[in-house]
Amino acid sequence: MSSSSSSSTRVSQLGAASLAALLAAVCLLHAGGAAAAELSVDYYDCTCPDAYKIVQGVLVEAHQSDPRIFASLIRLHFHDCFVQGCDGSLLLDTFDGMESEKDARPNNGSARGFDVVDAAKAALEDACPGVVSCADILAIAAEISVELSGGPGWNVLLGRLDSFTSSKADAENLPGPFDGLDVLRAKFRNATLDDTTDLVALSGGHTFGRVQCQFVTGRLYNFSGTNQPDPSLDATYRAFLSQRCPRNGDGTSLNDLDPTTPDNFDRNYFTNLEVNRGFLQSDQELKSDPGAAGTTAPIVDRFAGSQEAFFSSFVNSMIKMGNIRPVTDPSQGEVRNRCAFVNSN
Repeated sequence: MSSSSSSSTRVSQLGAASLAALLAAVCLLHAGGAAAAELSVDYYDCTCPDAYKIVQGVLVEAHQSDPRIFASLIRLHFHDCFVQGCDGSLLLDTFDGMESEKDARPNNGSARGFDVVDAAKAALEDACPGVVSCADILAIAAEISVELSGGPGWNVLLGRLDSFTSSKADAENLPGPFDGLDVLRAKFRNATLDDTTDLVALSGGHTFGRVQCQFVTGRLYNFSGTNQPDPSLDATYRAFLSQRCPRNGDGTSLNDLDPTTPDNFDRNYFTNLEVNRGFLQSDQELKSDPGAAGTTAPIVDRFAGSQEAFFSSFVNSMIKMGNIRPVTDPSQGEVRNRCAFVNSN
């Protein structure tokens, strides 16, 4: 080997060593700076660089046998962030007298996908033990679920820790399918979200997935105690739903939230609202409530006319929602080894 090539080799080796040292230093900053850290897109670049791909692989496999799973997973992220912030509290089982959010009325019997979150956590623990939080798994899974369903992708901010507690009482007050517009707006304000654009954009998550008959039978047969159907419900659509959800029928029977493209993430949720074909009362309220004319209805109109406008607002609102009270101080949270249990248990 010539003197010049030997020198080049030593320079290359020195450069590689310096790069490795730099990466190690960056990783150390990530590991040691959690108390003051903001959420960041590159949070796991050093400590678990394949985290996104690992979660994506688990979701793709789960979807092969469960076409509902993508919609179910984004719902878990919503319900987690609206209670105590985005801290994985929804995933905790009941223990030591603390009641699980899973048992609250909005979640019990309808929230699903916990097994897929557990599978993603197990795969991540195999690859990089003790690194990726369950709260971040929910955030990553929500983005993957939307994108793989034809919706927009976005850079997911990461670095959340998992809470030590959950709150069944707070989960009882999640935005619900029977809420009127004023109640919905108040709940979004209480969650530090905008009560018009964020409300309408995030409600657009109902553009895919399934819903049980029990959440529409009141609109079909006894709206607001009148023994009459909801007058805002399109008559043809009402007849269709009445066949699917007969009076005194099985309340757990499933229906498409969007009858036009039930598994696609698109603007059709809003085009359905335009013609009074929203499945849930809380959905149709965005367009048909008397107070919607100067608040939410114009946004519904805009999104119905432009998928690009919907996608752009949805991404912004998801990022805002993912930033609701994240735990980043290690004295206030942890990276759970199993999502259903705090590590001391």
